[in-house]
Amino acid sequence: MMGNPNQPIFILKEGTERVKGRPAMSANINAAKATAEAVRTTLGPLGMDKMLVQGNTGETTITNDGATILREIDIEHPAARLIIEVSKNQEESCFDGTTSAVVLTGALLEKSEDLLAQQIHPTVICRGFRKAEKLAQEELDKIGWDCSLEDLRRVAGTALTGKSAESASDTLSSICVDAISAVKDKDGTINTDNIKVLNFEGGTSLESSLELGVLIEKEKLHSEMPPSVNDASILLMNKALEIKDTKFDAQLSITDPSQINDFLAQEEAALKDMAASIGLHGVNVVFCQKEIDDLCIHYLAKLGITAYKRIKQSDMDALARLTGAKFVSKVDEITDEELGLGHVSAVEFGEHHCTLVRSDSATSVTVCLRGATSHSSMEVERAFDDALGVTSIAFSNKVIAGGGAVHSHLARHLRKESIKDGSRVGMAIEAFASALESIPRTLAENAGLDPVDTLIALRKAEGTTHGVGVDGEIIDMVEEGVIEPRKVVSNAIGCATESAIMILRIDDVISMKGAKGAGMPDMSGMMG
Repeated sequence: MMGNPNQPIFILKEGTERVKGRPAMSANINAAKATAEAVRTTLGPLGMDKMLVQGNTGETTITNDGATILREIDIEHPAARLIIEVSKNQEESCFDGTTSAVVLTGALLEKSEDLLAQQIHPTVICRGFRKAEKLAQEELDKIGWDCSLEDLRRVAGTALTGKSAESASDTLSSICVDAISAVKDKDGTINTDNIKVLNFEGGTSLESSLELGVLIEKEKLHSEMPPSVNDASILLMNKALEIKDTKFDAQLSITDPSQINDFLAQEEAALKDMAASIGLHGVNVVFCQKEIDDLCIHYLAKLGITAYKRIKQSDMDALARLTGAKFVSKVDEITDEELGLGHVSAVEFGEHHCTLVRSDSATSVTVCLRGATSHSSMEVERAFDDALGVTSIAFSNKVIAGGGAVHSHLARHLRKESIKDGSRVGMAIEAFASALESIPRTLAENAGLDPVDTLIALRKAEGTTHGVGVDGEIIDMVEEGVIEPRKVVSNAIGCATESAIMILRIDDVISMKGAKGAGMPDMSGMMG
């Protein structure tokens, strides 16, 4: 006997939620748009800051860096997390342009809604977006010029614009270019691992400086140790300089009080021999990743050896690259080949006592950033990291005008191509062009300008260098010194397109039973 053909068949576990069709698509688009809206007001030289407060600790972060904001906020919606992946990719690839990439993704999805309302199929929209992205990248490849030394300073200055460090833009831009020039190899390769960035509270951004060498946030362990050592023979220890604990429990049977003194004397002799073994090889500076026993410190000081303990692994690696020293685990394994050469000196930054290590044969630099408070110094460091990254990219990449100039030019170019197409795919290309204009539009809004008047003036402008000025005028960005690496814009357009297409292709969301954050809440009003 055959069963009822109209009887529903259940293939999912009880409690599983499923949203299909347009409701699923609308929920994903709204979530992505809300995420983009969370950082949109931070874009540009007059963008606003966000205050992020950790719920458990109350720790506060004040920043307008898009990548930092999206990394810190707690987002559950799966589609919104895709937007965060856009910012991560942009940050890892280009160091800057994260906010632009996210804003562009939100704009593409917003324009998609208009096309969906006109009964244009998502597949057609995706095909149009892919074609538009290809046309935009081809046109972008025709734009740009090789970067000069002055252009590099302008690239760094553009990355710092709108950040709390903008008041010291000239100082920080010069430090940025000088740091990269110092570590550039003969073949033009830039190893940013040789650039260490530290921030110190107390002071202003204008007091920031570039130190040639590796700066360690440690001071000598004993007052009798020399604070500075020229032509130092440097030992890098990755094990503790102390008496090892036994791996098993042991009991000592003491029958005479003198035995205790004998036992302590043996330990003291062992530590003294340890210090003597180090001095025997001509070592006069020791950097130890682990602990150093106080008695060993005493004997090292007696021998005129300067020592530092609890050095971070990253600093030990930097010292190894700088001095040529190799890591040593036991003092009886020390040979001349393991030792490094350098110059060690004590330096101070306000109340911070540090040690600077320089070398004649290798080049490493340390950027010392200053700020009035810990919050401001950390924000200066975030801004400088972006500037350092984009400047290193500009060394080997062509540069273009900033301020939304290129986005506006690409929008004009795509509109001409959409007219040539004359189909529904052409409508998607037109929508892509409008989305590109979201960058200059947002810049105008954040500067307190009329976005419509600004866009009209931009559409009339010719060339690839006219963008939005802070006073509302359409000006030549190159003459204004606002330039950025072409890769930043190219990568942002590519990431935004792929992310928007990925979300548009989702028409069925299945939330597994018991999966945290798997529900599909309406996020249209979230983070507005």
